[in-house]
Amino acid sequence: MADWLSRYPSSKLTYESVFQVNGLYWRERVWDTKAGQIAEGHVDDASGIVTEAWTGPQVAWGMARGSPGAFGGKQINTLPVWLGFCALFLIGLGDLRRPLSLRNLDLLALLSFSVSLWYFNQGRIFSSASLVYPPLIYLFGRLLYIGIRGRPTRVSRPVWPVWLLAAVTVFTIGFRIGLNIRDGNVIDVGYAGVIGADRIVSGESPYGHFPIETLKGKTLKACGAPDSEGNVHERIQPNGRCESINPEGDTYGPVAYLAYIPGLKLFGWSHKWDDLPAVRFTTILFDLLSIGGLVLVGRRFGGARLAVTLAFAWAAYPFTQYVSSSNTNDAIAPAFLIWGFWLVSSPWVRGTAVALSGWTKLSSLIVAPLWATYPEALRLRSLGKAARFVAAFLVTSVASLSVLALEPSLRKAISTFWNKTFHRQIGRESPFSIWDWRQYHAAGIPNFHIVQIVLIALVLALAVASAFYPRRRSPLQLAALTGALLIGLELVMTYWFYTYIVWFFPFAAVALLAGAGGIVHARRDAEQVT
Repeated sequence: MADWLSRYPSSKLTYESVFQVNGLYWRERVWDTKAGQIAEGHVDDASGIVTEAWTGPQVAWGMARGSPGAFGGKQINTLPVWLGFCALFLIGLGDLRRPLSLRNLDLLALLSFSVSLWYFNQGRIFSSASLVYPPLIYLFGRLLYIGIRGRPTRVSRPVWPVWLLAAVTVFTIGFRIGLNIRDGNVIDVGYAGVIGADRIVSGESPYGHFPIETLKGKTLKACGAPDSEGNVHERIQPNGRCESINPEGDTYGPVAYLAYIPGLKLFGWSHKWDDLPAVRFTTILFDLLSIGGLVLVGRRFGGARLAVTLAFAWAAYPFTQYVSSSNTNDAIAPAFLIWGFWLVSSPWVRGTAVALSGWTKLSSLIVAPLWATYPEALRLRSLGKAARFVAAFLVTSVASLSVLALEPSLRKAISTFWNKTFHRQIGRESPFSIWDWRQYHAAGIPNFHIVQIVLIALVLALAVASAFYPRRRSPLQLAALTGALLIGLELVMTYWFYTYIVWFFPFAAVALLAGAGGIVHARRDAEQVT
């Protein structure tokens, strides 16, 4: 605390001490005239011991404080479980005959996000955010290289027989499901899914109808007990029900809520932020759909070896389990793309898959130009395939966005949708990337905002260029370029989190592990692949 405050001119600091009757402690706050609140601490009244001390991003962001088990529960964040997944992933997929091979370097890069996560769990946000970029940049370069050259990584003959890898995969899947049910938690992202599904089933658009704390400047009536800080999170909503608040959960595409309807129908919802079995069901369902889709992708393009390898990669990778244990919606978008990749020779399927994925997580829309022009770059003779992709994309988009028609005024519904999704995401603030540290610049933290703007332009240009080059793309190249575009977008995102790794992971796995199954990489398109 003292070190952080020393970064600001003492003459411009304002202090406040307020006694909290509920907890019998003193809440200490410090403001800077320009930066706003820069520190907060709690001091026990009886002993005088400092029980909490927050500086920088920890002041405004509770998730920046390194609370144990806040994401994914306690077990997945313990060293034995996490390192167990890492070891399984590395031993099962590594080139054990050549320890210094490029294959092993790729796997270590995928696992190296663990170092950043460790700092995040300690509440050291400036370190955790900075350490995300070396592996992202490396993987972006590797996938872009493979996407342009169209050559898989060369590896030695696999050590493990297919049957053993398959058996370990099945066991790991069972362990993953048990870990979710036994110890996982449901964060606000997953909770938003069941709220949105409930609103759609009730005949209204999810946008603008999420449980809130205040309405028109007035605090809604409390209907639950206060927490240790005296805050009440359950309020009587305009619909007359007592619900746990989640005011900003309506920021995702409509498919992110439609996907939770089966779970809602099966398990219902208490309108409280409880164990939420409907959310857990949906998480496990799309986790299994991702694994099943990878099996089909591997079987089609590389045979049994690649099918088992890709399934094992998803099951053993610790960050896919981090998503599962946190019960977020982040596995839904890649699941649609995985199944679209399996039937990639059909422009109708590609258009449908990109639309479903894009209207789940808006980030997936960046691959639309690339997928629209597969397997040949945009030329006059290939306009027919691109047109079929566009038609499928538009039809699926209209069907997905039809939830807006549930509102009395379609015009207002569209405006609310735009403001809640695209507008909010574009203007979102966050300390979890290096791009939005402007408010800490006075404390000596660098400001990279101008660099971010330049890089955003370059990533968008790359997405457009992917429609024209390479002129012909194999399935391997499509997977690599898909992963590269998604990583490129994550590189420039203001708000970044570890659950986003699964957006690009399946396509990175296809591109980087193709040597294990001999995926077709010659100059022939998907129609020639059987």
